[in-house]
Amino acid sequence: MKRSTSSIAALCLAVTFFCGGCATVATNTSHTFDTVVVDAGHGGKDSGAWRRHGPPEKVVALDVALRVDRKLRESQLHTVLTRANDVFIPLDGRVALGNEQKNSIFVSIHFNDARRRGVEGVETYYYSPYAFELATRIERNLSTLPGTVNRGVHTARFRVLRNAQYPSVLVECGYLSNRAEARDAADAEYREKLADKIAEAIVDYRYGDGVYQRQPAFLARAGGGGGSFLPSFR
Repeated sequence: MKRSTSSIAALCLAVTFFCGGCATVATNTSHTFDTVVVDAGHGGKDSGAWRRHGPPEKVVALDVALRVDRKLRESQLHTVLTRANDVFIPLDGRVALGNEQKNSIFVSIHFNDARRRGVEGVETYYYSPYAFELATRIERNLSTLPGTVNRGVHTARFRVLRNAQYPSVLVECGYLSNRAEARDAADAEYREKLADKIAEAIVDYRYGDGVYQRQPAFLARAGGGGGSFLPSFR
């Protein structure tokens, strides 16, 4: 029998409560949030994944995060960046910043790495069941990019997920250990497409299916405030 998204989320929530542990059970801001914390993975002394045939993860993750940030601001959502340049931010600091933002969600941007060069694809992680739908939407959107392999949505106990007060997801935008995907990651146009798919998933998750594509008219009726923001990063 096919389970609904709500049924799966409810089951995951029950498991989370009964299993206990030191992890935080997030407050459900799924469809009420007005702030998105955009987290660019790694930075500074932490380069993340890095192969000779492609850019370091910290650089491309930051670029995608800044593009997502701009698109969300243009969609009238308030955003907070955990980092806007090449600095090292400890994981606990990222979590703390996210937890300080009331009525928010947390989206962490990464690229992946594997020992085998043939491994490829995008995948999205979550911990709180309240983040399941957001993770699913992001994964589904990214999978529409031509040639993209969908590696699925998974639960994980990453610190930025399990200690988050609000729904949080971690997005792996491809494998830098895969030469084809590393070439894609190095291309600004492709990073723009990644950011567009992630932003679309977030906006439609908040306001409803299709809103991102017709957002100027919808947001005018909704009374959304705030202007667009163009980051200085190129």
